[in-house]
Amino acid sequence: MHISRAQILVYPIKSVRPYEPSSAEVTKHGFTYDRCYMILQVQPDGSLKNMHVAYFPELTLLFAEINFPEDDNVEKAFIDLTWRPPHGESKYMKVPLVPDTTSLKKVEVNMHSSPTEAYQMEDQYNKWLSACLGYDVVLAYLGDNSRSVLMSTHQRSNQSQAQQGGWLSSITSKLPTSIGSIISGEADDKITFADCAPFLVVNETSLHDVSSRLPDGEEMDITKFRPNIIVSGAESSWEEDYWSELQTSSDVKLHLVQNCVRCVSLNIDYSTGKPGQGESGKVLKKLQSDRRVDKGSKYSPVFGRYAFLGKGGEGKVMAVGDEVTITQRNAERTTFGESILCCDAVQANVMQIGLGRLHSLSPGWFFVTRKVTSLRQAQLMV
Repeated sequence: MHISRAQILVYPIKSVRPYEPSSAEVTKHGFTYDRCYMILQVQPDGSLKNMHVAYFPELTLLFAEINFPEDDNVEKAFIDLTWRPPHGESKYMKVPLVPDTTSLKKVEVNMHSSPTEAYQMEDQYNKWLSACLGYDVVLAYLGDNSRSVLMSTHQRSNQSQAQQGGWLSSITSKLPTSIGSIISGEADDKITFADCAPFLVVNETSLHDVSSRLPDGEEMDITKFRPNIIVSGAESSWEEDYWSELQTSSDVKLHLVQNCVRCVSLNIDYSTGKPGQGESGKVLKKLQSDRRVDKGSKYSPVFGRYAFLGKGGEGKVMAVGDEVTITQRNAERTTFGESILCCDAVQANVMQIGLGRLHSLSPGWFFVTRKVTSLRQAQLMV
């Protein structure tokens, strides 16, 4: 099948509009510079509140693009930040991509019970953002800090055994093994200001299904799903529900371990930075009719898969147009918080999918994840 298009999306600042590079370095934390900044709202008592796009839709009026100098010196690189309101003039500001943190104030950021230290940027950046948004905020830089991954995996010998014993017995009957030791080789995987996992993979063919639910002439903006990797050319919608592992022609392997359940952020009108009106403001409801396919989050529709980097992938570069092979498929959909990471899969026909071609092979192993603290942890789309 002809490959129509593929995209890589990086979000230098959490919850704002993405940057679309032609290639990106992969790390165990996600694409380099993905969600290395986050905007926090200053409360009356001086405390700082996390700003997620579902609750602060006006953040979608901010656009971030990374600019590197000709010598690729990262210390001279910056984020070109643009405020584009529906009415009035646009505003521009440059933010250092890798600021000097020596004199910056440290702040605590606790996302979904996974805390980290961060650095509060200087007043010039905070005041500019506050003037744009109309209330006091600060810009927090993650630096070398990171957050703990909330999901972990536990090896079992076969699928039926795990189903009979239930998720609790699957944890207690085997010594726990973290996602890191199985996937990236680390004992304790970490993430940035992303909500749950380093990568989010979506299928563009499924987007066409979503767009078909809107009036003629309207198309769903795929960036509302906040993906990192958009795969195009799949033969059918929603086949990604069963993807367990993919590998690119640049030798990057990703393990797709959980479904991504959705929230009201899908209904935001990106042109106004407010909840959408008309049919485009009802996308979440439209998906609830047939996409509540995850038993672990039965009231929320699914679109996309959370992914972790495989062993040996650190520092490699993924490019738009890479060929991608689906190397493992699940026989059934995973369940959020109680998921089969890779179960006994059936042999499937070779299929063509972009970033390039994808093929389906038969794996022979699986893992079961323990429950996370809250299903809400996966619903606050960045």
